[in-house]
Amino acid sequence: MKIFLSLVLVFLSLTLQAEIIGSVDTEFKLLGANHKIVMEAFDDPFIPGATCYLSRAKKGGVTGSLGLAEDTSDASIACRQTGPIQLSASVLSGEDDGIRVFKKSTSILFKKLQVVRYYDKKRNVLLYLTYSDKLIDGSPKNSISAIPVSKWE
Repeated sequence: MKIFLSLVLVFLSLTLQAEIIGSVDTEFKLLGANHKIVMEAFDDPFIPGATCYLSRAKKGGVTGSLGLAEDTSDASIACRQTGPIQLSASVLSGEDDGIRVFKKSTSILFKKLQVVRYYDKKRNVLLYLTYSDKLIDGSPKNSISAIPVSKWE
């Protein structure tokens, strides 16, 4: 039963969409949408009270408007405690380290922007790493954020 529940939660986390907070145009395109930086928020599907904010580049133009452009791998993440956090036994034990909490397609084929979570037990901190799964010069671009778990008041 535990394995089934875990699989259901992982599936749901992969289908969750981020909430668009806003965007900034970065380059005017005569045809189609402008290139932009999009700011999005998503809640950790496994840890209520943990919210992450992503900023990412989004290509415009005709191909971008049709969903055919490949977005660049540039992204940034900032995560915050937005409510009371209670960590499950699987998080506290490190069993859930590296679990994917967010994934978004950034090209028509295989490129994805992903967020994984780790728990630093020694410091009582949740760590979130965002990265592109397309290699660039041998290493994917990435960004990290941390949430110190504290009593919510």
